[in-house]
Amino acid sequence: MSVGNSGRIVIEVDTELKKMLYASLEKENLTLKEWFVRNATSYLRDTEQPSLFGPANLEEQKVAA
Repeated sequence: MSVGNSGRIVIEVDTELKKMLYASLEKENLTLKEWFVRNATSYLRDTEQPSLFGPANLEEQKVAA
């Protein structure tokens, strides 16, 4: 995977997934960029500083069990 110096991130996804994602984001009045930045920031925060109260989501709870 190449990583350039620009602020752009380019990924290729299935067209049906893309349509569903944009439809859901439109309902929440979010852009893809806003959604991505929010989730990327949350992911980085959670990986840098684990929660004191255990796993943050159900997938992590399944792994921890």
